[in-house]
Amino acid sequence: MTYQGVLKKMITENGDTIQYYLDMGVDFLNVNQLLNKEFTISFVKYECLNCHLDKKIYRQGFCKSCFFDVPQAADWIMRPELSKAHLDEEDRDLDYEKRVQLQPHIVYLANSSNVKVGVTRKQQVPTRWIDQGAHEAIEIVEVPNRYLAGITEIALKEHVADKTNWRKMLKNDIEDEDLVVWREKLKQYIPDEAKEYFIENNTETNLNFPVHKYPEKPKSLNLEKTPTYTGKLVGVKGQYFIFENETVFNIRSNEGLVVSIEV
Repeated sequence: MTYQGVLKKMITENGDTIQYYLDMGVDFLNVNQLLNKEFTISFVKYECLNCHLDKKIYRQGFCKSCFFDVPQAADWIMRPELSKAHLDEEDRDLDYEKRVQLQPHIVYLANSSNVKVGVTRKQQVPTRWIDQGAHEAIEIVEVPNRYLAGITEIALKEHVADKTNWRKMLKNDIEDEDLVVWREKLKQYIPDEAKEYFIENNTETNLNFPVHKYPEKPKSLNLEKTPTYTGKLVGVKGQYFIFENETVFNIRSNEGLVVSIEV
């Protein structure tokens, strides 16, 4: 059976084991059902997630012209402290910025390769943690806008990491940490503007990924350089396919590529 569609971030559903789905346009593909099966993935063409033209993808699933134009790729997406909708100031599209920025945001600790601090919209919990391959996470503050979350993250990352080591995450080279202890330790560094939003007495969330075998030396598949690849899927973690021969494929970083999957 062959599926074809433009790659977008996998949809996830938390449960005893996380379920993964690929939106292939006409069909939804339950990726968990591909575990322990061999399939072929092939690069067909590009399709910008905004203009839908067959133009080389620049970043985040967008062609170069769209990347520098659409509000979904503005600097405040990656750097929430640059958010200005609460000041009624426009960056690229004030209506969009108000919708996204002026809603509850969570500053959290997640443990994927190490303990790190991050920011997400409240409605993206626990999706954001799943996408990062975190096996445990805890919320620290819940603030009413993205700007407050951003300045809190800036303050806390002076004392804890803010990046994930993807290789370590995929190898499952991790240690369990007491995130409640971490939360209490970092409480003193929360900026004054956000102190009232500190979350007391919550517990960490644990996540279970569908992985049968972790790679010891993960090597990335680049479909633009290797347009067709056949392999046996042995796991899914974060937004990565993990194949039996230790090849890994990052769906998120290949958004905007149209692919065919032959099972």
